[in-house]
Amino acid sequence: MANEKIIAQKQEEVSKLAEKIKSAKLLLLTDYRGITVTDVTDLRAKLRESNTEYSVIKNNITRRALAEAGIEGLDEALIGPTAVILNNEDYLAGIKTVYNYTKNNDFYKIKAGIIDGKLVSVEEIMTLAKLPSREELLSKLAGGLLGTIAKLAVGLDQVRMQKENA
Repeated sequence: MANEKIIAQKQEEVSKLAEKIKSAKLLLLTDYRGITVTDVTDLRAKLRESNTEYSVIKNNITRRALAEAGIEGLDEALIGPTAVILNNEDYLAGIKTVYNYTKNNDFYKIKAGIIDGKLVSVEEIMTLAKLPSREELLSKLAGGLLGTIAKLAVGLDQVRMQKENA
């Protein structure tokens, strides 16, 4: 009886994780070896700000949930201690948070990732993490437009001054 109960609990855990994986825009598998509890708590708090979930789940359960979700190719990433990071909204915020954390902690590594259901390499994840945020891009666009408008105003003023002098 106890075994059937435990198996049922684990199957339920696998099913819940598979549903989360199916609906997630971002899934990262990271190696957390060598970091302290304080560091993990700090990372979780930063991830929570962007509605990103950080969980340490047994590799076997994660492997089964990935298979149930129809995702293959992550078996080599599920070796050793692995944390699962999921986000259902803005995957860039979660990636940037984890990337900034990996820069400051040599031990923390991104093993693999899935963005919008597509398996991506660690290099692609790092490239996305280095992109400026939406707010930065909008401010650069606004600055560029204001600079152009200012140059146009100066040019028109020069034309006006030339016509007055002539």
